[in-house]
Formats: sequence, C-alpha cells, structure tokens
Amino acid sequence: MIDRTRPEPKPGVLDIAAYVPGKSKASGGSRLFKLSSNETPLGASHAAIEAYRDNAAALELYPDGGAVALREAIASVHGLNPANLVCGNGSDELLALLANTYLAPGDEAVFTEHAFLVYRIAVLAAGAKPVIVPETDLKADVDTMLSAVTDRTRLVFLANPNNPTGTYLPFDEVRRLHAALPPNVLLVIDAAYAEYVRRNDYESGIELVSTSQNVVMTRTFSKIYGLANLRLGWCYGPDHVIDALNRVRGPFNVTGPAIAAGIAAIRDRDFLENAVAHNEKWLPELTERLTALGLGVTPSVGNFILIHLPDVDGKRAPDADAYLLDRGIVVRRVENYGFPNSLRMSIGTDEANEAVIDALRSFLEKA
Repeated sequence: MIDRTRPEPKPGVLDIAAYVPGKSKASGGSRLFKLSSNETPLGASHAAIEAYRDNAAALELYPDGGAVALREAIASVHGLNPANLVCGNGSDELLALLANTYLAPGDEAVFTEHAFLVYRIAVLAAGAKPVIVPETDLKADVDTMLSAVTDRTRLVFLANPNNPTGTYLPFDEVRRLHAALPPNVLLVIDAAYAEYVRRNDYESGIELVSTSQNVVMTRTFSKIYGLANLRLGWCYGPDHVIDALNRVRGPFNVTGPAIAAGIAAIRDRDFLENAVAHNEKWLPELTERLTALGLGVTPSVGNFILIHLPDVDGKRAPDADAYLLDRGIVVRRVENYGFPNSLRMSIGTDEANEAVIDALRSFLEKA
C-alpha cells in the first residue's frame, strides 16, 4: 500500500543496503595500520600534492566543467582521444551515471555474486533489477553471465580485476563475453585495479572500447595513484555513450584541486613504477607466508588479498578481526560480499605487512 502521508522514494531505493566503507579506526595498538580500503601504502605523488596545494589559491573559482586538461593528460598517457573521456567524482559516480542513463524500471543489469557492492546500489537506485549470477572458482564465468542475459538486459558489469577476490578474466574471455552480447547491451568494464595487473593475458578494456559501440571502461585515481581523498575517476567510451553521460552529469562534478592533482599524478611515471614494484614484492610474499600459516588465500592480481579463516570455534573471521583490531590492525570483513569467514587485507607498508603476519600467527597459535 502506498503511504500518501509523506514523500516516498521510488521503488527499489529502500531495497538498497547502504554501502559501508572499510573501518578506519582500531581499539588498540601503539600504531594504526589501516588495511581495509585497498588504499596505496605509498601515499600520493609529491607532484600531485604540490599541484593540489597550488590550486588552493583559486578556491573561490569554479573548476573547468569539462576537466579538459585532465582529460588531455589521461589521453596522452594512454594514447586515447580526450573527446572519448568523461571524468567523475570517483569511478563510483560514473558507475551510477551509467546506470541512471541506461536503466529504466523493468530493465535488468547482470553482474556476478562477489562483485563490487556499488553495482547493486546503482542498479536499484535507477529503479531497475539486479541479476546476480554465480561465479566459478571465485571468478566471473562468461557462460553463466550470458545465460542470464534476457530481452530486458541493458547493462552488464564486469569488475576486472574483481574486488574483493582479486581474480580476473583473461582478455580472450572478455572478448567472448562481449561478442555474445546483443548490440543494445552495454558492457561496463570496471578496471579500478588495472595498473597493478602484471599478466600477459590481461587487458584493461581500452582496445575493446576502441573497436566497439557498446563497451565502456571505468578507471580510478583512488588506488595506485593515492588520490582516494579527492574522489577522482574517469571512463572511456564510444562517442554516443560519452555524449549521453555529459548530458546527465553535474556541470562541475570534478573539483579544481582534484583536476590539478590528477594531472600531476598520472604524469609521474616514477611514482607509478615504485607503487607497482612494492606490490609485486609483497603480493606473492604475503600470499606465501599466510598460506604457510595454514590460511587459505585466493590468488590475487590486485593490491589486496582475500584471506580465508579456519571453520573452527574461536578461529573464524570475526574472531581474527577482533584480535587484529586490538593490535591496531584494521582489515575488511567481507560477509556482505558473500564471504562470512574471510577477511580482505590491502597490501600495506613493509611494517604493516609484517605486523599482520605476526598477529595472525599469534592468533592461530593461541589456545
């Protein structure tokens, strides 16, 4: 029954479970190690910080509504046409814009069971129906995704790599997924962690977007570039998609400080290479050492790992999380992603990574 005594949100909104970010505080420990939000342990580029500070002299002015200089910097680095780029207040805004632009009540959007929680929020907020499909070995399964596509499907979201599993689809599989989609279905490739991936069979989606009319790729400055606090993202798409997004986005959706810092960050290749090298050192080492403790670890290509705890009283994920928090170590509980007995840990500094190993060792050894 419709309640006519007060304004009511449109159908779907009250079905949304609000997104809960990773914790940022712990109850104990002389030093806080925040490893809950996949932030870079290296901070931001000094060049980006200086550009941000320099922009403070013009806070009374509106930013460039088209983020032209930022789009040109992104295009220069990636070999793209800046006219095919849209920048946003984080890639989250762009994902929501895509949903609001291409979904109407009665439409459907397909994504996998352990995919980024924002997809479901964006789809429901647009008044459409999320269609959630199983994964195989914690990876997106192309055939299962295609089997869920109907005449009502308008969007397919693919996180590649995926958060929180850290798994990815080889580019041949992404191509196969796209080739089997109807031309009126938009494939959204969320490549937030693309810069970290070092696999010969991986491609972020740029090539597929460049040769298709129904593919868009989203990226972020929040991860490897260390600009999470500024909320900055971008997407690359065909002319008609970019035109539609520019019609519905806010006129000044990216701030001047974010534009300035983003330009400096994406041009600082030394910073990027150092961030990749740090991740390449610690991703396999943490995986090996956590596995040696008897913990399950899903192989990851991102800057985080999914750790599976024993199904034993006193040793499960909530117990481990509480134990780590008492020692100033903040990781991410992921039961809302379908993993009630797992924790997601960002790759941290050398000190933070060692602290996690030591704490989990003592946790598992305690009576």
